[in-house]
Amino acid sequence: MPYVLMTDSSADLPWSYYTERNIPFLPMNTTMDDETYIDNGSMSSREFYDKMRSGVVFKTSQWTDQQYLDGFEPLLREGKDILYLGLTAGLSGSHASACRVRDQLKEKYPDRTVFVPQTSAVSLGLGLLVHETARRRDDGMAFEDLCRWVEANKLTFHHRFTVDDLMFLFRGGRVSRTSALVGTVLGIKPRLHVDLEGKLINHGKIRGRKASLLGLVEEMRQYCDIRDHDTIAICHGDCEDEANFVLEEVRRHYNVKNAIVNPLAAAIGTHVGPGCMAVFFRGKMRVE
Repeated sequence: MPYVLMTDSSADLPWSYYTERNIPFLPMNTTMDDETYIDNGSMSSREFYDKMRSGVVFKTSQWTDQQYLDGFEPLLREGKDILYLGLTAGLSGSHASACRVRDQLKEKYPDRTVFVPQTSAVSLGLGLLVHETARRRDDGMAFEDLCRWVEANKLTFHHRFTVDDLMFLFRGGRVSRTSALVGTVLGIKPRLHVDLEGKLINHGKIRGRKASLLGLVEEMRQYCDIRDHDTIAICHGDCEDEANFVLEEVRRHYNVKNAIVNPLAAAIGTHVGPGCMAVFFRGKMRVE
C-alpha cells in the first residue's frame, strides 16, 4: 500500500491484531513504583490488574514528540503517507503532540501527508474505528478517500462504560472523594460515555453490579444500528466472565454476529481500574 494506517496502545485491540493486520502502534509508557512499563503486552493483563488490586499505583504519561517523530519519520522516508488514529484529544494532550510533529515533518517531506484526525474515541471505541478503517484499506480504498471516510464516520462509534471501583475515577479527577466513598458504600455504579469532544462524561448512576452491566446493553438501544458485517466490542478490567455475560446479552437483544472481547490495557485501565466494563458499537451519529 502507498500509505500506512497507524494507531496507539490506547486502542485496546488484542496485541496480535496489530501484527496480523499490519498496523504499527505506539505503546504508552506507564510507571509503577518509579519503574517504567511499556504498554505493549510485555506484562499480562492478569498481572497488571492483580498489581492494582494489591495497591500498586500506575501512572501514565502522554506520548512525546520524540515518540511520534520516531514513529512517523521512517515511514515518510520510505515514501509512505500516514493515517494516524490516536487517543482522543479530550483525554490527552498527545493529539497536540502528534499534530505538532506532523507540521514539523511537513517541512521536511512536503510531498508526503500525515493525517491526524481528532478521533473523539478511546479504548476499543478507537479500536473499532481502526478495525473498520483497516477493512476499507484492505478493500483498496485510496488514502484521500479513507481520510474523508474517517472524518465523516468517526462519531458513529459509541462508547458506554461503567466501573466497579469509584476510587480509580476519583484518582483521575472524574468524581469527588465524597461521591466515590458514598457510592462505594451504597453500591452505586456510574454510567459513563464519551461525548462529541472525546471527553469521558458521567451521565447517570445505577445501583448494583449486575444492573450496571445490563444497563450497558440497554443503553445501546437508543443509537444501535448494527448491520450484519459490523463488529461490536467489549473491553473489561480483568473480569472476562462478566464480559462474556454482557456479550451474551448483547447478542440476545441485537443482531450481532462479530465481536471483539479484550482486556483494557494500561493506557486506559490505569484510570478505571479492575472491574471496568465497556461496550462499543457502531450506530447512528452521536449527538451528545
